[in-house]
Amino acid sequence: MQALWMLASTLMFGIMGASIKMASEYHVTLAEIILMRGLPSVALLLFWARASGLSLRPLRWRPHFWRNVSGTGAMWLGFYAVSQLPLATATTLTYTAPLFIAGYMLGWGGARRDGLRIFAVALGFAGVLAVLRPAINPEQWLAALCGLGAGACGALSQLQIRSLGRLGEPAWRVVLYFSVCTCLSGALVLLVQGWHMPSLRGWLALAVLGLTGLGGQLALTRAFGAGSALLSAALQYTIIIVASVLGFLLWGDRPDAMAAAGMGLIVGASLLSVWCTMRGNHKL
Repeated sequence: MQALWMLASTLMFGIMGASIKMASEYHVTLAEIILMRGLPSVALLLFWARASGLSLRPLRWRPHFWRNVSGTGAMWLGFYAVSQLPLATATTLTYTAPLFIAGYMLGWGGARRDGLRIFAVALGFAGVLAVLRPAINPEQWLAALCGLGAGACGALSQLQIRSLGRLGEPAWRVVLYFSVCTCLSGALVLLVQGWHMPSLRGWLALAVLGLTGLGGQLALTRAFGAGSALLSAALQYTIIIVASVLGFLLWGDRPDAMAAAGMGLIVGASLLSVWCTMRGNHKL
């Protein structure tokens, strides 16, 4: 069942990415996309927590603060990258978090500087260069750097999630506070730039975005709590396949041989980094 939950998660997150791209094409602003991504999660989790009589008070505020700052930053950067780049390219760049975690472990985390871990980071960097080679249009460089920034922020967020898990913070409360934070960030930006009424197609894209984002998050949490974290980490990279198929079907995106090879290097290096981290008892 763990594998099925993980595959369901990647399918939903792949559809969510396509919905983000569609919504941006229908002139929905990024702030509106962020707000609608978090609202269904907040509504459902609050209703469930109150109906179950669960406390909303966190065990410690500081880890939640840093998890939400880094996680919200990753979402803004990642969603912008998805809206501007081919879906498979943007998805691959935002899933580089394990490489940044491995780099952190080597530089400041006290991990043993073994050759395999260094090789994984170097391999991932080579994959990034292959994806971001000069064929990237000049106007796409900002979006590409945002995609990598999303991976870096996602790495910080995952480290904070690990800290919260060690404190005994339940997953639903971590997701709830993160969803509240993303909604607030979107609402604050909307207060400045104003609400732009989406078209009917824009509303449909936002609805699919919110529902698949919530479903993907719940399935992801269930998968990582059901068994081997390494298996879940490996299966989550099937989202690259989902994004490639959706990008081809909906926009005709077809990565060339070098870009496809770069994606493969990033996936392989990320999986190797996850394995090295777990082998060193630095479980994510």
